[in-house]
Amino acid sequence: MDFAERLKTLRKQANLTQKEIAEKIGISQPAYGDWERGTKKPTQENLVKLAKIFNVSVDNLLDNNIEEDELANVEVLFRMASDGLTDEEKATFREELIEFMKERKKAFEENKRE
Repeated sequence: MDFAERLKTLRKQANLTQKEIAEKIGISQPAYGDWERGTKKPTQENLVKLAKIFNVSVDNLLDNNIEEDELANVEVLFRMASDGLTDEEKATFREELIEFMKERKKAFEENKRE
C-alpha cells in the first residue's frame, strides 16, 4: 500500500473527512486531497501532524510493508478486542497489533529459510 492509500485508509478509520484533517493541519482541503491522490507529498512538519492526528508513528504512516489483507486482519482483531478502551488506548492498541503482525511475519519468513 502506498502512502496515499495508507493516508486515506487511516482517515476513513478515524471517521474524518478530508476537510476535517486539513483544518486540523492548517492547510486547504484541496491540498490535503493532493496527498491522498498521490500527486503531492506533505512536508516533514505535516507528516508529524498527520501522525499525531492518527495516533501512529511517522514510520508507521510511511510504512509500505503492511499489505491490505494484513490491515484488514488487524482491523478485525482491533474491533473484537477494543470495546471499552479510550481513544488513546485504542490508538496504542492498533499500533501494537500492527507491530506484532510485522514481527510474526518476519519470524515466519525466517523459519521458511531455515
